[in-house]
Amino acid sequence: MPEVVDTCSLASPASVCQTKHLHLRCSIDFTRRVLTGTAALTVQSQEDNLRSLILDTKDLTIEKVVINGQEVKYTLGERQSYKGSPIEISLPIALCKNQEIVIEISFETSPKSSALQWLTPEQTSGKEHPYLFSQCQAIHCRAILPCQDTPSVKLTYSAEVPIPCYLIALVVGALESRQIGPRTLVWSEKEQVEKSAYEFSETESMLKIAEDLGGPYIWGQYDLLVLPPSFPYGGMENPCLTFVTPTLLAGDKSLSNVIAHEISHSWTGNLVTNKTWDHFWLNEGHTVYLERHICGRLFGEKFRHFHALGGWGELQNSIKTFGETHPFTKLVVDLTNVDPDVAYSSVPYEKGFALLFYLEQLLGGPEVFLGFLKAYVEKFSYKSITTDNWKDFLYSHFKDKVDILNQVDWNTWLYSPGLPPVKPNYDMTLTNACISLSQRWITAKDDDLNSFSSADLKDFSSHQVNEFLAQMLQSAPLPLGHIKRMQEVYNFNAINNSEIRFRWLRLCIQSKWEEAIPLALKMATEQGRMKFTRPLFKDLAAFDKSHDQAIRTYQEHKASMHPVTAMLVGKDLKVD
Repeated sequence: MPEVVDTCSLASPASVCQTKHLHLRCSIDFTRRVLTGTAALTVQSQEDNLRSLILDTKDLTIEKVVINGQEVKYTLGERQSYKGSPIEISLPIALCKNQEIVIEISFETSPKSSALQWLTPEQTSGKEHPYLFSQCQAIHCRAILPCQDTPSVKLTYSAEVPIPCYLIALVVGALESRQIGPRTLVWSEKEQVEKSAYEFSETESMLKIAEDLGGPYIWGQYDLLVLPPSFPYGGMENPCLTFVTPTLLAGDKSLSNVIAHEISHSWTGNLVTNKTWDHFWLNEGHTVYLERHICGRLFGEKFRHFHALGGWGELQNSIKTFGETHPFTKLVVDLTNVDPDVAYSSVPYEKGFALLFYLEQLLGGPEVFLGFLKAYVEKFSYKSITTDNWKDFLYSHFKDKVDILNQVDWNTWLYSPGLPPVKPNYDMTLTNACISLSQRWITAKDDDLNSFSSADLKDFSSHQVNEFLAQMLQSAPLPLGHIKRMQEVYNFNAINNSEIRFRWLRLCIQSKWEEAIPLALKMATEQGRMKFTRPLFKDLAAFDKSHDQAIRTYQEHKASMHPVTAMLVGKDLKVD
């Protein structure tokens, strides 16, 4: 099989040399907003007569490179857009195959590092101490330190746990912790720590279910860190310390499925890793599949199907946003000359899950497919793999069902844009009530609006309220009178659950309700989770009454946004 090339990395490929270990020493300068340090990389040659190697860097200042106590020559290449600059290091002696050498690189990050967000004391909950956090996925580790910034290379660091570069994480702030389980602490600023401890109290139950599904949890500790609101993702599965957004703090544990998702990454993503970002669905599709099984064990099989069907709706939304022929709607993407952050969407998550859910139904049900999943994790633990590796193992595991597997339209599933060729079967029990109520609103005439009352939602869980709004968004815009009546009877403006609030405000703005403009701008800027911030800004910019205000608000807040969020919102608004 030909070597898989990671087009997102400028470093020497894993077939030439591999980083085996990182020893990182660094100091943090909040005044200048830089990290200064030394990365000691233990590199193993994969070929004879290796005389130089290339690492990824992005906006780093290199002070010197030392091997065996002697400074050596290096060349820092020109910056290549989002990929950064290659650094080529000359070796003092030619290495033979499997020979190792330690390269010490002294460096300083840029104040504008795309991997780091620096918060002033005023931007924190405590208002006293500054705060720093990192986000390296997908290709931002090179903006912290020189490295082979590719998931195809795994290395150890001080804790002796092999991880790809994108899982290196750093946080500095005034943090407190609370024990919420035998192997779990939750960390945050003191203002959120009690609320966080309550919200995530089911973590140990989820971990135990995940171990039953995926095999032993090998990372020892599983801690959670609740970050400031500008954190751009729902969660990030950094080993031993998952980073999560404070938008999960709903007060009723209803958004804890994100914790189930990050826990699942301990097996699919951190233990078995996509070889390049073209195969990101291997990380995310399997993780969503495990996450929904955890929630199914906790809350019932109908709940698993309910969430799965909601995910199909999210996939439809992403494909509608991109366009059904857009290459980013393929399951396996080609990221040659494409910034992975720009390609990011729900597609690898939900199209990947849909494929696995379809295979589950095709091959004999949940328990049969979970048997495959456990064997898959065991087979590829500590490795980085491609879709072909996955598919070959699927065929070998189900060798008695090859005829069934051959019925799958693999080319369309894996390599064609748009919706999958087959929609799996979903139990509709919990979804039907949401669809029924949404249809009543969509078909209602002005004379019918008095038939709605707060009693409509009395038997709905918060998940069903969220799904009701998701259904309404599919039919947006609604007549303005409908939106105003909905607020009268349901008082959605008073709900602080971030998922419900997000969909309600989108529905309001798309239906051109001017009174919602300040509320939508507030949500778009008070937190920086890209799932919420980007669509809200896009909707506001598309509404003529709020277009200029949206641009102006973005410009005012850009400097305090996470660098990746600021970059992508700027692209969405066509102002950068």
